[in-house]
Amino acid sequence: MNDVLLSIEEVESYFTGQPKLFENFKKDILRQRAIERNVDIMGEAINRILKIDATFQLPNARAIVNTRNRVIHGYDSVTTEFLWSLIIKHIPALKEDIQSLLK
Repeated sequence: MNDVLLSIEEVESYFTGQPKLFENFKKDILRQRAIERNVDIMGEAINRILKIDATFQLPNARAIVNTRNRVIHGYDSVTTEFLWSLIIKHIPALKEDIQSLLK
C-alpha cells in the first residue's frame, strides 16, 4: 500500500504551488503522462495485493485495477477529462481510504 500512497503523493506534487486548472492540465502532455504512469502503479500495486489477499478491504479496489487496465490497454480512449476526474475526485478519495487502512 505504500506504493499506492507514494504515487498519490507524487500526483499531488505535480500541482504544488499552483492552482489545479483544467485548462492548464489540458495543454500539459508531460503532466498527463506522469498521471497515467502513477495510475498504472496504483492499479498494479492494488492488483498484486488482491492476488495475495482476495479479501483485502479497499473500497473500489476492483475499479482502481480496471482504471489501470484502461490506461494501459485502452490508452486511445483515455481523455484529459478522464484523467482530470481522477485527479479531482478519485485520487483524493483513494488517499483517504489508504490512510484509513494504514491507521
